[in-house]
Amino acid sequence: MALVTTPHINADKEAFGKTVLMPGDPLRSKFIAENFLEDAVLVNNIRGIQGYTGTYQGTKVSVMASGMGMPTIGIYSYELFNFFDVENILRIGSTGAMQEKVKVRDIVFGMGACTNSNYAGQYGLGGTFAPIASYPLLKEAIAQADRLGASYHVGNILSSDTFYNDDKSASEGWQKMGVLCVEMEAAALYMNAARCGKNALAILTVSDSLVTGEETTAEERQNSFTQMMEIALGTAVRLG
Repeated sequence: MALVTTPHINADKEAFGKTVLMPGDPLRSKFIAENFLEDAVLVNNIRGIQGYTGTYQGTKVSVMASGMGMPTIGIYSYELFNFFDVENILRIGSTGAMQEKVKVRDIVFGMGACTNSNYAGQYGLGGTFAPIASYPLLKEAIAQADRLGASYHVGNILSSDTFYNDDKSASEGWQKMGVLCVEMEAAALYMNAARCGKNALAILTVSDSLVTGEETTAEERQNSFTQMMEIALGTAVRLG
C-alpha cells in the first residue's frame, strides 16, 4: 500500500472505504467505530480528527470527523475525494430546527443546502450555485429511514458561517422561505462533491429548536442519535 500524506490526513491510499460517514465531532466518530463497526482500526489522527475503518454487515466503511464549519469539512472532504478515492460522503450531524413541524430528535435529509457563505466564489461562476444532495444517496437513505420507522423531513437546509450571529433576526428570512433547519457544513460538502464528480448527503438529527427553545444535551448529541447512524450505515451497505 502507498502512504498518502496531506496536511490533514496521513494514511495508506486504500485506508478508507468507498463510503465515509462524517460527523462533526471526533468523539462521535469514535462512538460509531466502537459501537457499530467490526474490526475498526484508527487510520488517521492528525490534529485529533479521528478516522476509523472497519466493516458493517460485511461492507468496508469508514467514519471520520470533519470538525465544525464549512472550511474544515471543505478540507477533509476534498482530500478524501481527491487523494483517497472516496466516492460517497454522508455527513451525519446535529441541526437546529427552523420550522414548527420539525421536532427535536427528528431526522432531516438535506435535499438542498442554502448558505450565507462565499464558498462557491472560488469557482468563478457567473451566478448563484445551488448545492444539492446526490439523488441515489438521498433515495437510499430515505428507504433506510422508512425501514426503521424514523420520523423525518426532506427539503432545504441552511449551512451558516455563523453560530453566534450579531443580527438576531437573521433566521427569519430563511424560515419564511421554508428552510427546515440550520447547520454549518453541508453546502461546502455538496459543492466539493459536485466539483469532484462524487456523491454527498447530509443526514441530520434535530438537536434543538429555534422555534420552541427545546434542546438536547452535549452528551446526548455525542453518544445517541443512533437512528441517524443506522440510516447512514445501512445506506453505505447498499452502496457496496
